[in-house]
Amino acid sequence: MTYEAAADIGIGSKTSIAKSAVLERSAVIDLEAVRHNVRQFVAIASPASVMAVVKADAYGHGVVQVARAALDAGAAWLGVAHISEALALRAAGIEAPLLAWLHTRESNFQAAVAAGIDVGISGWELDAVVAAAREQERPARVHLKVDTGLGRNGCTIADWDQLVGQAMEYQDEGLLRVVGIFSHLAVADEPHRPETDQQLAVFREALAIAEDAGVDTEVRHIANTPAALSRPDSHFDLIRVGLGIYGLSPFEGVTSAELGLHAAMTVRTILSNCKKVPEGQGVSYGLKYHTSQESTLGLVPLGYADGVPRVATGGPVRVNGVTYPVVGQIAMDQMVIDLGPLTPEETAGLKGSEAVMFGDGADGGPTADDWAATAGTINYEIVTRISPRVPRSYINEAPAVNEAAAKPEVHQGTRAASESATL
Repeated sequence: MTYEAAADIGIGSKTSIAKSAVLERSAVIDLEAVRHNVRQFVAIASPASVMAVVKADAYGHGVVQVARAALDAGAAWLGVAHISEALALRAAGIEAPLLAWLHTRESNFQAAVAAGIDVGISGWELDAVVAAAREQERPARVHLKVDTGLGRNGCTIADWDQLVGQAMEYQDEGLLRVVGIFSHLAVADEPHRPETDQQLAVFREALAIAEDAGVDTEVRHIANTPAALSRPDSHFDLIRVGLGIYGLSPFEGVTSAELGLHAAMTVRTILSNCKKVPEGQGVSYGLKYHTSQESTLGLVPLGYADGVPRVATGGPVRVNGVTYPVVGQIAMDQMVIDLGPLTPEETAGLKGSEAVMFGDGADGGPTADDWAATAGTINYEIVTRISPRVPRSYINEAPAVNEAAAKPEVHQGTRAASESATL
């Protein structure tokens, strides 16, 4: 397979310069998979809209490329954590509605107001945003956040009435517009947990208080990816989809395929060495693994500096249609697979072969979920931690002109997740 060489590996600027070179290592992003996934959520959410969450460099997939693909596929909003991330999107010429929700006292509220970026408000930020609006001589667009039970950001329900009242006073002065009210769910990925019902009840209470105070919002939003799939009663006016647009499942025991989602990232490299070793050969730091027989070791030039979890010994790597576990300690730049006993000709033939750390699993190969299970973590972390040292390469950059490709699929897995929440 031929991959495009990346112009650089800076976050947010992973563009391609050549179509002839095969990179030593790369994260190959299928933008048609992103568009497919967004179309799925647009259909699920209707008549609500979709916010594509592209924080953390689009979960490691490349923020500008993913943002454009998501908008092409029908996303109406974009969401990020930090104002700096939102400013990078504006600098790339993206003018879609855009919300940033995690701030410090050093956040550049002036630039956010000037760029027409919506700002999430939990409490203390309100005066800072109003000061920025005065300086810019432009009303700020804000979304008031209520903490419905997650216990992180957001105004408590006890202080909510006061925050709403202050915001409305500023709105009456023409200094801001309360565009939205939002919150975040804690356990929507576990559909049978009662806390989601409790959070939705608090959210409705907060909405009622705001309505009584005269707030007329454009959007009310609380649903994340799992709630979008399993809790239609949480959709309100807007769903915020992060993990799902990258084609990964938020539910334990439910695959992406069962949800009708296509994984967008494939991390691959080229075997840098293959060599025959005797029985009892130790492998990597600490010599915690020894070959049980005369064997061939394959050297995979990916390590924890590239985002491979150091604890994930045993993680799967696919070479020539066969999946091998990583053996020995994963190092900063490399890891080793035991290819078993091979003839000299077979060994020579494997050197330089493509090695896939994870992909969409369509060929039975490894997935981000497999690496998450090995590392004792979640698939979110596996894709997001792939470092800038691994260049991003993009395929299917232009939207498909196939009418069938634009039709969302109906999958039993999606219905099952939704039905399970109401049992």
